[in-house]
Amino acid sequence: MTDSKVKVLTSVAITLLGFGCVWYLQSSPAAISTSSHENEPQTTPLENFSEAFTLAGHSNSILAVAISPDGHTLVSVSGDKTIKLWNLDTGKEIRTLVGHSDWVNSVVFSPDGKTLVSASADKTIKVWNLDTGKEIRTLRGHLASVQSIAISADGSTLASGSWDQSIKLWKLASGKIIRTLKGGCDVVNTVAFSPSGKTLASGNYFDNSINLWDVATGKETKTLRGHSEAVSSLIFSPDGKTLISGSWDKTIKLWEIATQREIYTLAGHANKVLSVAVSRDGKTIASSSWDKTIKLWNLSMGKEIATLTGHTKRVWSVAFSPDGKTLVSGSFDKTVKIWHVVSK
Repeated sequence: MTDSKVKVLTSVAITLLGFGCVWYLQSSPAAISTSSHENEPQTTPLENFSEAFTLAGHSNSILAVAISPDGHTLVSVSGDKTIKLWNLDTGKEIRTLVGHSDWVNSVVFSPDGKTLVSASADKTIKVWNLDTGKEIRTLRGHLASVQSIAISADGSTLASGSWDQSIKLWKLASGKIIRTLKGGCDVVNTVAFSPSGKTLASGNYFDNSINLWDVATGKETKTLRGHSEAVSSLIFSPDGKTLISGSWDKTIKLWEIATQREIYTLAGHANKVLSVAVSRDGKTIASSSWDKTIKLWNLSMGKEIATLTGHTKRVWSVAFSPDGKTLVSGSFDKTVKIWHVVSK
């Protein structure tokens, strides 16, 4: 991998943190330089991909999407307080889950595909039986909006990050709290487990940092700094060697876990990066942005390989299917798009 450096001229930001909520006012960045790939020829979008379906049904912005482990079911969650399950092959709606009383911010399937977990601005986390569509239990304990959830690969532990400036670890089977992690006074935007389940990464809103935690002890092991604005999304590579972060500073950064250093920065989006995903084979990164686009990147080379357009508002979330041949995206335009992607 070749190192790539990006310099951002940061804007003036005015921030105010209130208990249980956030007020944030920020002007647009004055300018951003190109990466060290600026002298290389521009890559052309892939010709062998297509938008298969546009799914409409939500009455408000789509905040998160996910695909089931078997690759047949898509889930979308929305500001309309609902969760929708869709047949990924046909684009048909299967059912709508209702129970949250505020925006649903995050959603994740259990590794066995039998359970769905959702997190909301109503301060709760709900666990659902996918066969019946019935709510199994509601997890309470956060004092503000729950922004992000993740489940360990063995399915035993749920992590939740909240605007109450804490991360909670739960036993998924029982819903009992294992411990609460607090490494400072910052709003937690995103959480992600390493494939081994031994490390948890969390991304912060105000100090733009990433914290690494030892799951067994609950101790913070490292703080990664490099982004100049809020960290919006985190995901580990399938081999666990690399952490991928997306930020409001318009960039994606790759971090080497063994050395805890930044490998390189991907620059190309014209506005905030809102979500990142990685294919199961570890070869391709997808990123979505406030600029209404989705970009695909070659992970090993750090190069953009395609730009997908079609959404009319910011694209809040992206997810790969297990086989890597399908990408789904959710947008503030109230739609979900299903894309069939074939790498060159």
